[in-house]
Amino acid sequence: MAQTPPFVRTRLPFGPPLDVMLAKASKGLPAGEGWLFEPKWDGFRTLIFRDGDQLFLQSRDRKPLRRYFPELDAPLLAQLPDACVLDGELVVVRGSSLDFETLQQRIHPAHSRIEKLAEETPARFVAFDLLALGERDLRALPQLERRARLEQVLADAERPLHLTPMTRDRALAEHWFERFEGAGLDGVIAKHETLPYQPKKRVLLKIKHVRSCDCVVAGFRWHKDGEGVRVGSLLLGLWDDEGRLRHVGVSASFKAQMREELVGLLAPLREGALEDHPWAGWAEATADGRQPGTQSRWSAGKDLSWVPLRPEKVCEVKFGHMEGGRFRHTASFLRWREDKPAAECTFAQIETVPPYLVRDIFAAD
Repeated sequence: MAQTPPFVRTRLPFGPPLDVMLAKASKGLPAGEGWLFEPKWDGFRTLIFRDGDQLFLQSRDRKPLRRYFPELDAPLLAQLPDACVLDGELVVVRGSSLDFETLQQRIHPAHSRIEKLAEETPARFVAFDLLALGERDLRALPQLERRARLEQVLADAERPLHLTPMTRDRALAEHWFERFEGAGLDGVIAKHETLPYQPKKRVLLKIKHVRSCDCVVAGFRWHKDGEGVRVGSLLLGLWDDEGRLRHVGVSASFKAQMREELVGLLAPLREGALEDHPWAGWAEATADGRQPGTQSRWSAGKDLSWVPLRPEKVCEVKFGHMEGGRFRHTASFLRWREDKPAAECTFAQIETVPPYLVRDIFAAD
């Protein structure tokens, strides 16, 4: 595959790479006047630089993304101003919701696979900020003015380019928070109308769903710097309707002292663990291909070997979002549940949110 030519800035006031403005967690919608509320998209945070016939798609961690999403080249060049910089999110829509796992699969080294996935699971770009237009740097302007200019720029935007919804109405924002999760979104973002764009600063507010559930601890991985001395992560499972223990994620954020204590605490459960372990044949992947110890391109170079435990111990963890039968992010350990039988750790305890159709969010389609 031919190398992508370097991005040469001719009109833009700045070019890539650029750090994005960040958000900090908030327990609820902020009080006071002047707040703008938007859905929190669950995709790849992306900056788009367009300068003449040149496009550059940059990830949050400053990596180029354009080669993985060739289906966006033509519509972006056709619809965006000749020179502009947009901040937004790349997403993939499947059925009535967003599909982050499918989006992850779009990052593939093989050109033939990239082209195939571009046809089968095309991406969309949802814009929520305008940082430059023509030769003018807009980052010092207040959020409200940047939003107004973004609305003008994308007034006639068509799929796969979208303008994120925005409201001042707190009641509507609360409604979004409750309903959008069913569409695979991640909560609500609050931006004050006076904010300039501040790269690397956590000045936005993110309001996310936080829930807890009880999980079976069916194994663990050693810490990368302390095999045999410190536990790195706990492997969590929930029983499904067919009586299978499904691997739903990990809990990994422990202080050094607890990592060492876990070695002794879990030692009795290692004895005879593989004799009747639900994951003993992990190489024979379940229907969704999810078992501990399997490799993927996302885990390249990482040691994913694991130590089985008799699935008897239960812990309560905090999580934000479940997608495809797995926690979207690493779950936070809360406490041991010595009072709860492992057999009661089922998917039934997870609240099911009715889907808020993506077509209702993308009202322009």
